[in-house]
Amino acid sequence: MNRFPSALLERAVDEFSKLPGIGAKTAMRLVLHLLRQDTKAVEAFGNSIIRLRQEVKFCKVCHNISDNDTCEICSNPRRDHATVCVVENIQDVMAIENTQQYRGVYHVLGGVISPMDGIGPSDLQIASLVTRVQGGEVEEVILALNPTMEGDTTNFYLYRKLADTGVKISVIARGVAQNDELQYTDEVTLGRSIVNRTLFNVSI
Repeated sequence: MNRFPSALLERAVDEFSKLPGIGAKTAMRLVLHLLRQDTKAVEAFGNSIIRLRQEVKFCKVCHNISDNDTCEICSNPRRDHATVCVVENIQDVMAIENTQQYRGVYHVLGGVISPMDGIGPSDLQIASLVTRVQGGEVEEVILALNPTMEGDTTNFYLYRKLADTGVKISVIARGVAQNDELQYTDEVTLGRSIVNRTLFNVSI
């Protein structure tokens, strides 16, 4: 059991340890690093986190993180608004944007259907996707979810929900290995998967 020389130090380490992928030793190293910085630097760090939590918004169109009600991608007239790429999370938007191979817009579900984790369709941004497609502007929906069992289940559910809308429904090419996450896939492979997308097949 660790003995801390300061209750303040212990509390700070405990809070850092709550972050994903951060163990007690890493948390201690980060806290001690901050203690070595001058007060202004630490205040800037803390204020940036507080402002992020208080002021960040989610795009009312695609649910991506934004500084405004509508994100820069959705408000950009040079993007192809007839093509919507459906992704699991915000990191996937960033990963696809880094490929510079896609010029459409996005729809962030906020997760995938996972009964084991208690996540159902109503917990995701699926209803807003259906409403968006029914609006008439969308011509193609690209299903770009991670190639996992949960991702494939969500793909099938979305296909069933959108099948009667008449839009083209495609899925990214399987250049992304099974069980890989898009955010960790190299940009070339991910870019090719978007460009070489195929029509969704219910037998996939």
